[in-house]
Amino acid sequence: MSKSHASLAALCASVFVVGTSEYLVAGILPEIGADLRVSQGTAGQAVTAYALGVVLGGPAVTVLTSRLPRKGLAIGLMLLFAAGSALSALAPSFGVLLLGRVVSSLSHAAFLALALVMATSVVPEHRTGSAIATVASGFTVATLLGVPLGALLGHAAGWRAPFAVLTALTLAAVALLALVLPRQQAPATSPRDELRVVTRGPVLLAIATTAVGFSGVAVVFTYISPLLTQVSHFSSGAVSALLLAYGAGSFLGNMAAGKLTDRSLSATVRGVFGGLTGVLAAMPFAVAWQPTAVLAVLALGLLATATIAPLQGLILRHANEAPNLAVSVNVGAFNLGAAAGSALGGALVAADALRWTGPAGAVLSLTGLALTYLILPRRQAAEAPRGTPVPSAHG
Repeated sequence: MSKSHASLAALCASVFVVGTSEYLVAGILPEIGADLRVSQGTAGQAVTAYALGVVLGGPAVTVLTSRLPRKGLAIGLMLLFAAGSALSALAPSFGVLLLGRVVSSLSHAAFLALALVMATSVVPEHRTGSAIATVASGFTVATLLGVPLGALLGHAAGWRAPFAVLTALTLAAVALLALVLPRQQAPATSPRDELRVVTRGPVLLAIATTAVGFSGVAVVFTYISPLLTQVSHFSSGAVSALLLAYGAGSFLGNMAAGKLTDRSLSATVRGVFGGLTGVLAAMPFAVAWQPTAVLAVLALGLLATATIAPLQGLILRHANEAPNLAVSVNVGAFNLGAAAGSALGGALVAADALRWTGPAGAVLSLTGLALTYLILPRRQAAEAPRGTPVPSAHG
C-alpha cells in the first residue's frame, strides 16, 4: 500500500469513528432515559447538544488551531474526541453525558475539515474529488454499519458499552494516524486569512448551497420509515432491508461522485442536484406502489451522499489558499441542512402530509441547483485546473 493510500485509509477509519458517534445516541435513547432517569425527550437533547457543538464549536476550534502542525493537530483532535467518548461512557448523570457529547462534538467539524484538506494534499491535484469521497465514505459506512451495530450493542449490553467501544476505537485510530500520516508543517495562513477567505461571496454561496441543497434530502429521509410503512405498506423487516440497501447505495454514490468530480466538478454537482430534484418530486407517486418505492429509495441513496465530494470541491475551489475554516463551516452546513430539513419534514408530518415531503425536498434541491449557477456561472471558470483559485469580484 502506498503512503497516500495508507493516509487516506487512516483518515477514513477516523471519520468512521466520528460519524458513528454522531448518530449513535438516537438509537439508544430509551436506555439512556431509563438509566439516567430523564424522559426520552430530554435524552434527545444529547443529539441537539452534539449538533450545536459541531455547527458552532467546530469553526471556532478550527480558527484557534489554524497555526498548529497538521499531523499533531489531527492526533490531538482525536484524543479530544476520545476524552468526550470516555466521559459519556462514565457519566453519572445526564448533565455529565451532555458535557461529554459537547466535548466530542468540538473535535467533529474541525477534524473532518482537517481530514478532507489533508486528504487532498497527499494525492495529485487531478484526484482531489476521489480523495474527498474516500475520506467521506467513513461517514457512509458509519451510517450503514456503525450506528446500527452500536445500537444493537447498546440494547444488549447497556447504553454505556457503545461509548466505551468508541473510546477504544478512537485510541486505535490515533495510533494509526501517528503511524501513517506524513508530517505536515503548520500552514502559513493566519486566522485572519481564514476569516477573509470564508467571507468571500462564492464561498458563502457554496456553503449556502450545501445547507439548502442537503436539507432537501433530510426532509424525506428523516421520515422515510413511516413513509414506507404507512404509505407503501412495507413490513418493518422490509424497511430495515431497504434502509440497508439505501446505505449501500450511499456508499457507491459517494465514491462514484468523487471520480466524476475529478472529471467535471460543475457537471457533477448540477447532475446530482438535478437527479435529486427529480427523485424527490416523484417520491409521492413512487411510494404508492412497492416496486417503484424500492427504486425510489435506491435512487435517493445513490444521490444523497453524492453531494459531498462536489460540494466540498466547490469550497476548495474558491477557498484554495486558506481552506480549513471554510471546509469546517461547510461541514456544519451539512448538519444545519439536516436539522432544517428534519424540522420542515416534521411540520409536514404534523399537518398529515407525510406522503408529500418529497416535493418540499425537491424545491430545496432545485434551489441548491440554482445556486450552483451563481457560483459557477461560466464553464471556463467551473473547469479551471484543480488548485487554481477562481477570480472573483468578491475575493
